[in-house]
Amino acid sequence: MLAWASAQIHCQFHASENRVALPPSDGSKHDVQAENETVFVPNRGERGQCILSTPPKILFCDLRLDPGESKSYSYCETLPIDGPPSFRGQSVKYVYKLTIGCQRVNSPIKLLRVPFRVLVLHGLKDYQFPQDEAVAPSNPFLEEEEGLKKDSRLADLATELLMVATSRRSLHLYNISNTRGKVGSFCIFKTVYKIGEDVIGTFNFSEGDIPCLQFSVSLQTEESIQEEFQRRQGQPVSFSTHARHQEACLHTAQSSFSLPIPLSSTPGFTTNIVSLKWRLHFEFVTSGESAGTCLVRGSQSEAVTWTGVEQMEVDTFSWDLPIKVLPTNPILASYVSQFSSTNSITI
Repeated sequence: MLAWASAQIHCQFHASENRVALPPSDGSKHDVQAENETVFVPNRGERGQCILSTPPKILFCDLRLDPGESKSYSYCETLPIDGPPSFRGQSVKYVYKLTIGCQRVNSPIKLLRVPFRVLVLHGLKDYQFPQDEAVAPSNPFLEEEEGLKKDSRLADLATELLMVATSRRSLHLYNISNTRGKVGSFCIFKTVYKIGEDVIGTFNFSEGDIPCLQFSVSLQTEESIQEEFQRRQGQPVSFSTHARHQEACLHTAQSSFSLPIPLSSTPGFTTNIVSLKWRLHFEFVTSGESAGTCLVRGSQSEAVTWTGVEQMEVDTFSWDLPIKVLPTNPILASYVSQFSSTNSITI
């Protein structure tokens, strides 16, 4: 016989002690659950701080099952819209888990924790549904159906907002130059993307005065701790590279690149502790000599052969272009894992 089962969602926050200086926690709070007690504490024994939790919901009480008999229960919960997204960074982590607690009569409580991913789209909080929907009469016997309709409208709204924000295209043209002159130009048609999309850009070196020997483009995230929580003053930010393209481009008039934004990555966000931003990081290697001296003639025979020089003076410089990365449809985001998972506990 099972006495009861409850479910609750919580978000656990982890911070690196070497990079983040958090205020002292309340020492009066302690773990009140012992193995032989009937107190349901979903985050018992977990590291870090619980920064968000939903009210616990009872799934059943006094459940008797005969041998071979089974019963199914459903659980539905609405997460706070101002919570942080799931994130595993170098300095902080936000981890969401669904915890199910179950207890047999005269037995200790057993906990099952199921981690899941949360994507946050800012802008839904302030949205007001049309007035005709707000004043429409409701049927008290169809509350669940009305809730499903509202969830469906929110999902459609989120998809529409993402499409509007990421489908806008306009030509962004940047000149690439160093202290010696113009190297070329860079063209990109949008700077707002969804996770799972490709960042595409093109280079034009034909109008440059300085020959470019090599370039690289890296898709990076910039994780910075808010100043009041930094362990050391002037603490450097942390960078993570998600995709990279490198190419030798001497005597190349035009070139392009395509960098995929991983579905497993986290869109940009900001909390009171950490900020995550996206950027394209460019590195260029240019010749310290004019274009005409980059090659030497190999022979004076009728068949002329040109050979690259063995040594060359070069200059290097870098450039950063901020971009914005938004969430995507949760169904698409779930494709990052092609395997269905099953979780169980032994009571």
